[in-house]
Amino acid sequence: MLPAGPLMIEHRLIEQAIDLIGKEVQRIQATGRTDLVLLDSLIDFMRTYADRCHHGKEEDILFRGLEDKPLTAEHRQMMDRLVDDHRRSRAKTVRLKELVTAAQRGDRMAVEEVIELLQSLATVYPEHIALEDQKFFPAAMKYLTAEEREDMLARYKEFDQKLIHEHYKAAVESMRTHMEAGQ
Repeated sequence: MLPAGPLMIEHRLIEQAIDLIGKEVQRIQATGRTDLVLLDSLIDFMRTYADRCHHGKEEDILFRGLEDKPLTAEHRQMMDRLVDDHRRSRAKTVRLKELVTAAQRGDRMAVEEVIELLQSLATVYPEHIALEDQKFFPAAMKYLTAEEREDMLARYKEFDQKLIHEHYKAAVESMRTHMEAGQ
């Protein structure tokens, strides 16, 4: 399997989450109510899976592996754009979390911005994924040797194993803090 293969598989799950985001926007617009539990789950998915896991592998392994390669100007610009997309999506997700927290406290003004951010994420990701799947990944694989590709696949696996432990260690710590604050 090529290093782009696991990333493209991850794209399929991200697309499913993006579809849910689009449906939640429609539901909020129709009812005026936010499903805060769903939004918290979507934010966790976007932060942990889409950003930390998926973008983390792209940035820390694939893109870093391509940094010293003689990429064409077009491919270098594409990679820079993808990194910028990640940065902007990360910032939007952080802002979305702030707004959902405000909405949980009863701030009705936050709902409009929640809708805008959700719509933005639902628009940006399909374009971003299409660029990676159809243009960047196929081109990028040509710059890597067979050994480099195999090494990347091994590093993806190691990355995933560390991530799950980091995520749930933080989750337990958060639960502990929550419980201690409640006593």
